[in-house]
Amino acid sequence: MSDDEGGGSLYVLTAVLLTPAQFPSILGDDFPEACSLLGVAPGGDGYGLVLGQDEEGARWTVVVDDVSLVATAIASWDCGMEYDLSPDERSIVVSLAGWPLELSVAAAGIPEPHDPEQGADGTGRVPLAPPSAEAWGPVQRRMGADQIAREWSDWRERVATDGGAAAAAHPGLARALEEAVEYTRTPPPPGRVRSSFAGEGVRTLRVDGPGWSLVGRTGDAAFVLLDDEPSEVLTVPQEGDPGLPELLTALDRVAVRPA
Repeated sequence: MSDDEGGGSLYVLTAVLLTPAQFPSILGDDFPEACSLLGVAPGGDGYGLVLGQDEEGARWTVVVDDVSLVATAIASWDCGMEYDLSPDERSIVVSLAGWPLELSVAAAGIPEPHDPEQGADGTGRVPLAPPSAEAWGPVQRRMGADQIAREWSDWRERVATDGGAAAAAHPGLARALEEAVEYTRTPPPPGRVRSSFAGEGVRTLRVDGPGWSLVGRTGDAAFVLLDDEPSEVLTVPQEGDPGLPELLTALDRVAVRPA
């Protein structure tokens, strides 16, 4: 694709969506926070993030407002089909130096991936970079919840076998559940509660709040991760006020869903 702001070509490596229903959790607890990290307004239908390299091998993230085009490209790639993602220059919102996500691929025939000089994108910002995996924090907590959502069957079996971490009287878990209940009464910022298809009549819920993340399936179990409990996964008790099934159903009602 042609990068109008950078004045050259971009070799596209991958793309992701940045919408209220689908965005990399690595960027924030909700859609507005993720947009803020990239310096774009949290409005409209969201954005597509196109990650690639320029002719000198420098890493660039191009934010475009043509969400449908990026979604089509991602769907094609997921099906093993080729798709030439070339957004119209008029759809480019901003080009940012660096990548916010870790990529293990690179464009062939150009120098190895590297960050351009600070300020090369005209923002004066340090180039985007994936967070360090060395320390536990909000990013790692959200990524942990995403992993559980992807590997639900394995985690569900593990808990059925060993019972999971003792959680009934955990103060951090109690606070997280109280805030999740409040979401069902007063809708939180877009993207704090997301719902995705998980089978006939079943939804996967991803819910985030200050210092906590919840992942669960309607009619099944739920788990919570906390900033204050590095790498610990707490099992949500079935009983409560409301009970877990009722809470997950209520969260699903206020969740945003992929179009």
